Amino acid sequence: MFFEPGFGCQEEENETVYWLLFKGNKFLVIENNGQFALPDINLDQLNIKPIRKQYVGQLDGRPCYVAELSPNTVAPDGMSFCNLRRLFDHIPEDLFVLAGKAYQIMHWDRSHQYCSQCGTQTENKMDERAKRCPSCGFVNYPRISPAIIVAITRGNEILLAKGSRFQTGFYSVLAGFVEPGETFEECVQREVAEEVGIKVKNIKYFGSQPWPFPDSLMAGFTADYDSGDLNIDKKEILDARWFTADQLPLIPSSGSIARQLIDWFSQANYSK
Repeated sequence: MFFEPGFGCQEEENETVYWLLFKGNKFLVIENNGQFALPDINLDQLNIKPIRKQYVGQLDGRPCYVAELSPNTVAPDGMSFCNLRRLFDHIPEDLFVLAGKAYQIMHWDRSHQYCSQCGTQTENKMDERAKRCPSCGFVNYPRISPAIIVAITRGNEILLAKGSRFQTGFYSVLAGFVEPGETFEECVQREVAEEVGIKVKNIKYFGSQPWPFPDSLMAGFTADYDSGDLNIDKKEILDARWFTADQLPLIPSSGSIARQLIDWFSQANYSK
């Protein structure tokens, strides 16, 4: 699958289009023996009418759109609407990345139909991913919400916590959103202090991952324990403990940056 992002499209008449279709946060896929794929469908033939659509680019040389469908849309035979988050690690990575990008664009399109300054209906800009107000000229861009996620180590132990929002009961590394005027490193220090009451040092960048639920960008870090005793914020955290590599609890599935951080720790410490 080859994808080339774009902003404006001048498609040929009767040109075949790829559709990334969402009903709420559920993505239309076709399933075959437990394998999920992007269905190649014709909206007119299926009599599906999108509420709105946005061009996202070229997929394998064909125009590709994301579209939002009405809540009462019924999936065509052989297809189903699946929660995008639950599809993580169950569809090919490149398809998940594309679906996540499309979902973020759709979410932005839905929430920015009108100018926040004067209330006029906005228009798509054709030269960039943005919306412009035809009345006052105000331009807005897709919202990206930066967040940190950090693996804190203490010797051969890693700090993992069970968040109050984790429905499956797994433990993971700490994370939180960046506040205005804050660096990533300051956010790491603040979030760790707020959630578990300790101080950290030697904060180092690890990597990043877009997280389209609905518009986050996760910046991953590693850090060393500095001082303090665990004192959890019971609104955010149900439990937090230090674990060794050979005694890890239930952790996030592979592919997420949270799992990458935990795997990094495990690979460095399991043989010790």
